[in-house]
Amino acid sequence: MTIKPLEGIKVLDLTRVLAGPYCTMVLANLGADIIKIERPGTGDDSRDFGPFVNGESIYFVSINRGKKSIAIDLKTKEGKELLLELVKEVDVLAENFRPGTMEKLGLGYDVLKEVNPRLIYAAMSGFGHTGPYSMRAAYDMIVQGMGGIMSITGQPGGEPIRVGTSIGDITAGLFGAIGIVASLISRETTGKGQKVDVAMLDGQVSILENAIARYTAAGEIPQPLGSKHPSITPFEAFKTKDSWAILAAGNDALWKSFCVAVNREDLLEDPRFATNDERNNNHDILKPIIDEIFIEKTTDEWLDILNEAGVPVSPINSVDKLFTDPQVEARNMLVEVEQPGVGKIKVAGNPIKLSDIPPEEEVPKEPAPSIGQHTEEILKNLLGLDDKRVKELIDKKVVE
Repeated sequence: MTIKPLEGIKVLDLTRVLAGPYCTMVLANLGADIIKIERPGTGDDSRDFGPFVNGESIYFVSINRGKKSIAIDLKTKEGKELLLELVKEVDVLAENFRPGTMEKLGLGYDVLKEVNPRLIYAAMSGFGHTGPYSMRAAYDMIVQGMGGIMSITGQPGGEPIRVGTSIGDITAGLFGAIGIVASLISRETTGKGQKVDVAMLDGQVSILENAIARYTAAGEIPQPLGSKHPSITPFEAFKTKDSWAILAAGNDALWKSFCVAVNREDLLEDPRFATNDERNNNHDILKPIIDEIFIEKTTDEWLDILNEAGVPVSPINSVDKLFTDPQVEARNMLVEVEQPGVGKIKVAGNPIKLSDIPPEEEVPKEPAPSIGQHTEEILKNLLGLDDKRVKELIDKKVVE
């Protein structure tokens, strides 16, 4: 039987929508048991986000598969007491409320660490739990705007463009998962848990890489460049006879291979293109030359020619193309799962490939839960409550 790295780690998941659920999805893929605490009646906000199949949110399903749901009203005294009892039995609590929310409930980290000193408390929020913006509300697009990434995305001179996926949320989720795993390792040495404070804005700043380097080195304020790379040429999309192809000649050796492959060795003799720095400085001269080269053949023809020459090249795939891409299939990156009321659907696979985990076990096969689907099971098995007490809590609407 395969044992995953986080097997036996129990996570109380108070998160909703995307950053937090994405974080706990990563942990679930790695074997953690995720107990999703939801509001009675409504549950996670994303249950109301489309697209829908037979009334079920595929958005919700895609990032909450394999989790268990217990519905607790945390505004009630008994609901809070139940959470405190659950905290005693778990390793991690994850939440992505606005800072101060858990404290108002009387369930902040300072309280919970007294209940369970080994608890890893992971908080993901728009701006973190410190700083002048801490209490502000945030969504993905807010931090994309504030974090600088929108200022370098899109075409030169164009209107602001949002990155096409929720990179603010997803980055926070990934950093949250890294912080949790690091804290679990640290706990093995110290015996104590700690608080993990991840801000969506911090995540956006941390991934600006070249943009920060350019401003630091030369005081240059980076601007949108379309598909062009700011410091490597040729490294962008070019129009072909039938669509587009990306050429990424990331060093002088690849530039030479490209020129030979397209029968333009004469470009190797041009001092304006002799080094990457010269090519980058003369981008506006070189690009029209390569435009003329690429427009002569189809994308598939260029893929054959340049891949044969060892030059990095790719098409610009629409999402549907991923479902038939042999590399995506070989890496098990689109996985078929069964969801009650929906049937079989495909969701993203686990990009973390571990040699001890067979491909068919990389993601949980259990479906995403309905609201409170596992309430009785968790109260009885984890807290040891009897049928009478569980019924009493249900009747009082403390749980659902």
